[in-house]
Amino acid sequence: MIPRELVGTAEVPGGPPLRLVRHGGDFIIMLDRNELMSSRMSGSEKALGTMTCERLRNPGNARLLIGGYGMGFTLRAVLGTLGAGARIVVAELVPGILEWARGPMAHMTADCLDDPRVEVRIEDVGRAIEAGKASYDAILLDVDNGPDGLTRPGNDGLYSARGLASARAALRPGGVLAIWSAGADAAFTRRLKQAGLAVDEVRVRARENGKGPIHTIWFASA
Repeated sequence: MIPRELVGTAEVPGGPPLRLVRHGGDFIIMLDRNELMSSRMSGSEKALGTMTCERLRNPGNARLLIGGYGMGFTLRAVLGTLGAGARIVVAELVPGILEWARGPMAHMTADCLDDPRVEVRIEDVGRAIEAGKASYDAILLDVDNGPDGLTRPGNDGLYSARGLASARAALRPGGVLAIWSAGADAAFTRRLKQAGLAVDEVRVRARENGKGPIHTIWFASA
């Protein structure tokens, strides 16, 4: 059996620390005993990026906000899909996540954080949304395991009626709010619709080979 090796810990403002664990050639980011993400199961995070880009009205000059860098799978998928005129803001609350990206996981980063289309902010994505009135063609959220504040209680507001109204206000006409989740949530689907958003709920396998757990992505259009 291959043992797990603790690579480092990262403090989360208002929440418990995250741990980066190496398991053979794979990395896992953990919160307590919960696996938030794994380099072995990146398919749905990549799908969050590519499927959002497919829904953009003007992908050539799109402006996107990505909430949570994670392991960078969504960002790299977006960069690989959009052209030179696109601009992507990455709001990452935990500096340690970015330190891991440039340190032990640098071989996975593929210089995406230094891409000229990317602006990285150490910031709560909720604040970035509130400050961005009609600024974005898409907002992509992957900061928890679903529409609740697992990583930190303060994230609950992102998925509330008020948070969804704020996200809708930050979108340009026809913009897309895309939210990743480890599982389905009928109550949240209803909340999206009550916010006046047209909802497309998609099931995606965790792994690129079509295997693994089934994850959920909501694409909600303004």
